[in-house]
Amino acid sequence: MQNVRILKRPIVTEKSTILGETGRYVFEVDKSASKHDIARAVEWAFDVKVVKVNTMKVPGKVKRYGRRPSKQPDWKKAIVSLAAGDSIQLFEGA
Repeated sequence: MQNVRILKRPIVTEKSTILGETGRYVFEVDKSASKHDIARAVEWAFDVKVVKVNTMKVPGKVKRYGRRPSKQPDWKKAIVSLAAGDSIQLFEGA
């Protein structure tokens, strides 16, 4: 799988900001990406050393449009732990 297509966007929430202080960063990733693919893509994109990757599939919410319910698509989230001393400047506000 291509490194460019694996990482879709960073997830910036209150919880992910707290995780960022401990060297863990959260991304939305491609649904078919493996943990090894995600680690390689983060190392390639940000020039850091990845220690651990946790992934989870997030089910889409059911919303109503008028009278009919509609389901938003499912997506995959990855929490990436970096080696001590590494950080991603995208999340640091630089």
